[in-house]
Amino acid sequence: SRESAFVHAISSAGVVFAITRACSQGELKSCSCDPKKKGSARDSKGHFDWGGCSDNIDYGIKFARAFVDAKERKGKDARALMNLHNNRAGRKAVKRFLKQECKCHGVSGSCTLRTCWLAMADFRKTGDYLWKKYNGAIQVVMNQDGTGFTVANKRFKKPTKNDLVYFESSPDYCIRDRDVGSLGTAGRVCNQTSRGMDSCEVMCCGRGYDTSRVSRMTKCECKFHWCCAVRCQDCLEVVDIHTCKAPKSAGWISRT
Repeated sequence: SRESAFVHAISSAGVVFAITRACSQGELKSCSCDPKKKGSARDSKGHFDWGGCSDNIDYGIKFARAFVDAKERKGKDARALMNLHNNRAGRKAVKRFLKQECKCHGVSGSCTLRTCWLAMADFRKTGDYLWKKYNGAIQVVMNQDGTGFTVANKRFKKPTKNDLVYFESSPDYCIRDRDVGSLGTAGRVCNQTSRGMDSCEVMCCGRGYDTSRVSRMTKCECKFHWCCAVRCQDCLEVVDIHTCKAPKSAGWISRT
């Protein structure tokens, strides 16, 4: 499903990010900063010298390809082919946000001389990018010779190496179904004031929600005391908790 496509892509991206960061921080003996970023170069702002510690993302991608793809390369079926594609899309997503950072040298900080290096962006950017790719994932089918896939719906464009692909439609995650691993949303706490994915309207799948008033102890009237402690009082707080209702159909009983 498109959910498994996203999981494979974000997991592969996470391995690239973690290994590359570990290389730059000297935590691995097998790699270091990017050895290719040496000498002088030029960009739109003029000449600069490579310095600092550029993230060795090529090593991170090479490691992730060998580690994450190992299981999938043993298979020749549609699932393995799909997973390999999405793993690669995740790795490419990290490299997409590699950015050049520079430090100026000169009188009063003028940029007469610059030292630059390549650094990965915050992983949140990769996650947001792959989340958009998840929403635009393309359903595909195996081609006749079993070596690749084509779009299931001819009206959609052919997927690129950056797109996520999937073969099967997603199950109904609103309803609990152990066969597909769906826990359903019955009993889930939702946000009554939100308009996002955590809202009661979205999470409860139109079934409505129950509201219960509960009392809980919270820390309050916290004060800093010199030096160095923060002391708080325990206060009783009354809050409304909203939880999604269960389906009323008989199918719910039989599937649980």
